[in-house]
Amino acid sequence: MTMKMPNPIDVHVGSRLRMRRMLVGMSQEKLGESLDLTFQQIQKYEKGSNRISASRLYDMSRILDVPVQFFFDDMACSDVANREKAGKASGSFEMIEFLSSPDGAQLVRTFSEIESSEVRRNILDLVKSVSGIGAVASDQT
Repeated sequence: MTMKMPNPIDVHVGSRLRMRRMLVGMSQEKLGESLDLTFQQIQKYEKGSNRISASRLYDMSRILDVPVQFFFDDMACSDVANREKAGKASGSFEMIEFLSSPDGAQLVRTFSEIESSEVRRNILDLVKSVSGIGAVASDQT
């Protein structure tokens, strides 16, 4: 008996669901309660192993305060086809994966709370420097 692979579109929609849920700081259990589902069902949706119906996706968009289109953003047809053929994530998919992680969600939430644009710019320069990308001079006036 062979195991069926999830559809790449379902995986993408699930990863966007997870990213948004984590960015708003909502647990799988809380989202499940809002939808009359178990957290296990939310896990299956987020992994793409279970498809999300249109009505359920609409309810999720209202609860998470995003348009339904949000769940399909950053999904180019060629990306889905390439991922399906190659079996590996594209750059934008890797970004979504990171933002969906606890560290990524916490980083975005915390960074967005920094009021000073100069401090945010300095942090970006530091991160670029540490990552090897190289800092862009922020004192260009």
